[in-house]
Amino acid sequence: MKGGPVLIDGPVEVEMPDGSVVSSDRFVVALCVCRRSLTYPLCDTSHRRQCRVVAATSNDGERE
Repeated sequence: MKGGPVLIDGPVEVEMPDGSVVSSDRFVVALCVCRRSLTYPLCDTSHRRQCRVVAATSNDGERE
């Protein structure tokens, strides 16, 4: 899925820029590429949340 996670075979250890290590012992690990995940670098499916759709308006401010 565009904007979705990268799936890799686990288990994995990911070294973060600050030197900390995030581990997962799952058989398949989803790594977040959208940076919306609360469990970054692991995916928590936050990429699935939809943005609020703003209704189109005409120049006079009424809905079309």
